[in-house]
Amino acid sequence: MQRNALHLILALMCFIVLGLAGCQPSISPDTNREPLVAVSPAKETVDKAAIEAELLRIERDYPRVLKEKDAQSIDQLEADDIVVVSPDGKLGSKAQDTEDIRNGNLSAESWEVVDAKVNVLNKDAAIASGRSIVKGGKFKLLDGKSLDISGEYRWIDTFARRDGVWKLVGSITTQVREPEGNPAGSPAAKTEPPPLPTKASPAATK
Repeated sequence: MQRNALHLILALMCFIVLGLAGCQPSISPDTNREPLVAVSPAKETVDKAAIEAELLRIERDYPRVLKEKDAQSIDQLEADDIVVVSPDGKLGSKAQDTEDIRNGNLSAESWEVVDAKVNVLNKDAAIASGRSIVKGGKFKLLDGKSLDISGEYRWIDTFARRDGVWKLVGSITTQVREPEGNPAGSPAAKTEPPPLPTKASPAATK
């Protein structure tokens, strides 16, 4: 009798264990969890050589733009929201630059772009820098008089590619007080630079 009762108890226990095991939810993989191994994003492809070549072409084309009064090139190149800082610290604008080129307010017997280089930041941004050596440079004032702006300038231009087109979005220029090849202490080095235009044009920066 006791043996039958023991068998019955064991049978009931097995039944309960098996029943509970059948009620456990199946374990499925958690697809919401982050992978244990970090996946590196695809590296951006940047054709630095092509970007450098294009922006250097733009910078070196400025003497032609100035000589031919090609205001259309300035209008296409400069962004509407461009920030321009002239050698005298004044702010310029795209409208003013375009007008100065179209009307011949800025002119020069010789405008040479040297030491130009480009620092590519990514496929849509780059910074160009260099020097401009201006000979026989003139800037026409509102009263009809002209200022001599001959000399040497250093400039930095910031470019951004917008809708697939490179735009000049920032330009700053400073006049070199002691041009290269003119050692400090020489008479020429002590000569004060010519007065700067009262209104600035990025043309004076190239």
